[in-house]
Amino acid sequence: MRAIAGLLILAVASSAGAAVKTKDIEYEHDGIKLKGVLAYDDAATGKRPGVLVFHEWWGLNDYAKMRAQQLAESGYVAFAADMYGAGKVTDHPKEAGKMAQEVRMNRDVWQGRAQAALKVLQGQENVDKEHIAAIGYCFGGSTALILAASGAPIKAVSTFHAALPPLTADDAKKIQARLLINNGADDSFVSKDSIEAFRKALDAAGVKYLFENHPGAVHSFTVKEADKHEIKGMAYNEAADKKSWQAMQTLFKDTLGK
Repeated sequence: MRAIAGLLILAVASSAGAAVKTKDIEYEHDGIKLKGVLAYDDAATGKRPGVLVFHEWWGLNDYAKMRAQQLAESGYVAFAADMYGAGKVTDHPKEAGKMAQEVRMNRDVWQGRAQAALKVLQGQENVDKEHIAAIGYCFGGSTALILAASGAPIKAVSTFHAALPPLTADDAKKIQARLLINNGADDSFVSKDSIEAFRKALDAAGVKYLFENHPGAVHSFTVKEADKHEIKGMAYNEAADKKSWQAMQTLFKDTLGK
């Protein structure tokens, strides 16, 4: 009997895990075709909070998709957005930097593509469009902040090892979301000057935010495969990864009601 019970438990667990579905969604902005990935729990019913996931400078790779699936397992509908077009990805730092810079240099394009992804998520029938958040890693974290600074109706933003974009007073005043900035205390890619300028703009505008400086963490501290690129200043940090994800979950519980 115990063996049968054990098999039943395994069967239920397997069924629960298999409930998370993913599907590619094609959309566009200003004539550029984009291809994102939606992740959701097919066994859940009713509308659920939605979360946008913005990728690192490598493009919409498996890491960003994995994070979207994790969010779906937690009960959210997650959409991993494509900021480069046609789901373009690379493993080469120089190419990644070039692709990211091409988007960053045009604020209208940068915000426009992020807003296009938001519209896709808002349009899903299983999404509560009044309760949407955004997360992002590195370039994606900057993107989530740029989206918030456009005045987008999102409840929360959580960034991980993100470059902090310069904000004007008007940019900061448009932010409706509560922010969680997960930064590596030893991240040489994020300057102290950029942190001070960013926080000063938020403080002046009265934006609600939490700046978490994770001790001992450098750039890409949430990415287990960060070390494979052999780039100085990029490395995984298990403690910072777990703590930052937990902080994000707390933020979402407070702002999205889950």
